[in-house]
Amino acid sequence: MDAAASTATKDTLITTTVTAPAAAAASSEARRGREPSSSRRRRLDRSQSRIGTVFVSGYVLLLLAFGVFPTLYAVFLSFTKDGSFAGFDNFIKVFNDYRFLPAVAHVAVYLVFYLASLLIFVVLLALLVHGLGRRWLSSSYRFVYYIPGALAGASSVMLWLFLLDPSVSPVAFLLRALGFDTFVQTVSIDNLPIIFTVIAFWTGAGGWIVIMYGALNNISGDVLEAARIDGAGPVKTALHIQIPLMRKWISYMAIMSLAAGTQLFVEPRVLSQASKGVVPPDYSINQLAYLFAFRQGDFNGSAAISLLLLLVAGALSAVFVFRGGLFERD
Repeated sequence: MDAAASTATKDTLITTTVTAPAAAAASSEARRGREPSSSRRRRLDRSQSRIGTVFVSGYVLLLLAFGVFPTLYAVFLSFTKDGSFAGFDNFIKVFNDYRFLPAVAHVAVYLVFYLASLLIFVVLLALLVHGLGRRWLSSSYRFVYYIPGALAGASSVMLWLFLLDPSVSPVAFLLRALGFDTFVQTVSIDNLPIIFTVIAFWTGAGGWIVIMYGALNNISGDVLEAARIDGAGPVKTALHIQIPLMRKWISYMAIMSLAAGTQLFVEPRVLSQASKGVVPPDYSINQLAYLFAFRQGDFNGSAAISLLLLLVAGALSAVFVFRGGLFERD
C-alpha cells in the first residue's frame, strides 16, 4: 500500500512538473499571440479610418464647392439688389411675373404623372421580375430594363425626337392612330406632361427596378414561407408583406425622383429648339430661371426662383421622409 502510494505521488509530481511549464509556455505564447493581433487590428482600423477619411473628404469638398456655397450665394443674391439688402422684393417680382405660375403648373402636372408612374410601375415590375423562377431570366430582364439608363438626358431626348416624329418614327402607325400626323401635333403643349413622363420613366425606371429588386431580396424567406403556409397568394403577399417592407426604399425613390423632376430643363429645352417655338422656352421653372439670368441679366430674380424651388422640393421631400419612415430602425 505504502509503495503504491509513493509511486502515485511520484507520478503526480512528475506530471505536475512537466505540465506546469508547458501550460505556462502556452499561456505566454497565447499572450504574445494576442498582443500583436490586437495591435495589428488597431493599426488596421486606423488605416481604414484614414482611407475612409480621404474618400469622404473628396465628397465633402465637392459638396461644399458645388452644393453648399452656391446655395448660400443664391440666398445672398435673392435678398439683395445691386449689393444692397432688398428684402423680399425679388421674390415678389418673380411671383408677379406672368410666366411664373404657368411654369409652376407645368412642372406640378408633370410631377404628378411622373411620380405616380414610378410608384406604381417600378414596384410592379420589380415584383414581377423577382417572382420569376429562373435566375438567368430575372437577370436578363433587369439588364434590359437598365439599358436605357446608359443614355444621358440630352441623348435620350434626341432619340425620342425621332420616335415622336410621324414622318420618320418606327412607330408612326401608332402615332397616326392616336391622331398625330405631324411632329408639331405630337409635341403640342397639352401632350408635354405625358411625353416628359414617358421619357423620364424610360430613362430612369431601370435603375430603380434593380434597387427595388435588391430590397425584395432582403426580405427574409422565412416570412414569405410563413405567408404561403397561411394561404396568402402572390397578390396578398405583395400587398401585405413585400410592399410594406419596401416602404423605405419606395420613399427614397420618391424623394430622389422628386428632386430630379422639379429640375426639369433638358427635355423642354431640346423640344423647344426642335419644334421651332411650339414648346415655349419658359415651360419649366428651371427654364424661367435660366431666362432671368442669361437673357434678362437678372441674377437676383433667378436666385429667388432657385431658392423657391429648393424650399418647395425640400418641404415635399420632408413629407416623404417622415411618412415613409426613412430613418426609422427596423
